[in-house]
Amino acid sequence: MGIRKLRNDIGKKLKFLRLEKGLSQEKLAEYVNMSREHISCIERGKNLASTETLYTLAKFFEIDIKEFFS
Repeated sequence: MGIRKLRNDIGKKLKFLRLEKGLSQEKLAEYVNMSREHISCIERGKNLASTETLYTLAKFFEIDIKEFFS
């Protein structure tokens, strides 16, 4: 798996989870203490989320961090 595919897959998963909860990027960013721009960049596959960021998001969505990679 290439890094571009990994970034895109994580971004798609994050967007899916966010929309499933009916949250805007702004609301999610507020809940997890990140900027909306950071959430947007992850969702669009522009940035690869750090382990700390993935942990925070997984905790918020009550999922195992591994779900971002499946």
